[in-house]
Amino acid sequence: MSYINESIIYNIYPLGFCGAPKQNDHIIQYRLDKIYDWIDHFKKLKVNAIVFNPVFESTSHGYDTIDYKKIDCRLGDNQSFRKICDTLHKNGIKVLLDGVFNHVGRDFFAFKDIQQKGASSPYCSWFQNLNFNGRSPKGDNFWYEGWAGHYDLVKLNLQNQEVVNYLIDSIRFWIDEFDIDGLRIDAADVMDVNFFKQLRNFTRGKKDDFWMYGEMVGGDYNRIIQNDGLNSVTNYECYKGLYSSHNDHNYFEIAHSLQRQFSNGGIYKNIYTYNFVDNHDVNRLASTVNDQRHLKNIYTLLYCMPGVPSIYYGSEWAVKGTRNNYCDYDLRPCLDINNIPNADNDLCRFLCTLGNVRRNLDGIKYGDFENIVIKNEQYVFRRRTSAQTVYIALNLSDNQAEIGFNTDGNFILTDVLNNNAKFQANGYINLNIPQHSGRILVANDGSFEIKNNISDKEITDNANTSDNNICKEIHPIDVKPGKYRHFKGNEYEVIGIARHSETDEMMVVYRPLYNEGELWIRPYDMFAGVIEKDGRNIHRFEPID
Repeated sequence: MSYINESIIYNIYPLGFCGAPKQNDHIIQYRLDKIYDWIDHFKKLKVNAIVFNPVFESTSHGYDTIDYKKIDCRLGDNQSFRKICDTLHKNGIKVLLDGVFNHVGRDFFAFKDIQQKGASSPYCSWFQNLNFNGRSPKGDNFWYEGWAGHYDLVKLNLQNQEVVNYLIDSIRFWIDEFDIDGLRIDAADVMDVNFFKQLRNFTRGKKDDFWMYGEMVGGDYNRIIQNDGLNSVTNYECYKGLYSSHNDHNYFEIAHSLQRQFSNGGIYKNIYTYNFVDNHDVNRLASTVNDQRHLKNIYTLLYCMPGVPSIYYGSEWAVKGTRNNYCDYDLRPCLDINNIPNADNDLCRFLCTLGNVRRNLDGIKYGDFENIVIKNEQYVFRRRTSAQTVYIALNLSDNQAEIGFNTDGNFILTDVLNNNAKFQANGYINLNIPQHSGRILVANDGSFEIKNNISDKEITDNANTSDNNICKEIHPIDVKPGKYRHFKGNEYEVIGIARHSETDEMMVVYRPLYNEGELWIRPYDMFAGVIEKDGRNIHRFEPID
């Protein structure tokens, strides 16, 4: 089995997460280094894999790629991202990147070459349906196909082997440089499936357990999996059912989808699907569900259904966000780990418990699926391996409910979600389930327990451990006119940046604020640089807001 069976995934949209400018300003800022402050949080959630949406140089939102081999300067540089990946790996966290292979941005080198050279460009065959018999909606002297009618996203021709080789070489670079562990394939539902087979053949040769899942908003999931294609797919069918079955008080909806997909003979029984309740393209769960009391049951379903669960950053605290006039920015906020707005710490603590339960139950990670009881407001299903049987029982009503169902024998059912409460099963059991809650029941001889002791302090205290602090790196500052404080305490004002007339070296021109009339210069690299003081790295000069 792949590492993914043992995983809980955390999904981050980096440009939003870091509060990067919406348009690339081409100024290197090490914003993604904030990820170091989140590592302890990931561990509490039992997260052991992160999916980063686009991190490569782009014009605006990340999906309009400029350079596949360069980290977007709004996030940092290749060296800083390499250290991020190394640190995550040292903390037991896999790294998956967003492979945007269906299209590129208009600033991509091959497209720029066509703009300059026209039909004589060697890259004319790199793009889908490009021809010189008309003009593009962007004013080019040629026409091309844009993804879904968006002409800032130029569709690649994946039947051109030169393009395929170029993209595979980019993946080789990501594996060699950053040691990535997998890929999300953007827009997989509209791509040439033969391309996926080539990706699979290549990545398998680099890493045996390299895991790739494709974005499939609709259609037959098997289409991109079959013939040795991708490993998995985004489960949009169950994404909708997970929340709407609660909004409509109709567990039959999600039960039907799970039966259709994963039961004995289910159409996706052999796919370990990527499961989610929100992402950077859809409204956040806390803004979608009608009753916030249903959030815990939705996540219990997410963690216990077949496939791998994914948390979208911030949703563990019930952060809200909706699309407005086709604008996605509210879905992709900048978050400070120490100041989450309107944080639901109880939900976050619950997800820490769920994560711990899932990581300890092979029946949930590997077991088969069977519906046991389906009612409008109550639902029981079973996950089972040859060594472990787990029943998941849910009640979304406003009242306590009693649910009875057949069991396969006489044993103890231990509710590992709720303080290891024990219930005797004698071939049949009647269970009381409180309102808006669930039970995860492990069949055993009475000795099996899972310790869950996440405190309020652990949820709200997000200080880094010393190990993570060691990994943090301080980068040189970007020097601009303004006020700065020297590490010894004195304050200065930068007047401007000058160039040495003989050596061409960049120099900072500045004046001390404590002694009017003097004017000083210092080499730029020295002014902007980092020094060591008292065993830690600090900036020589810090900007003063």
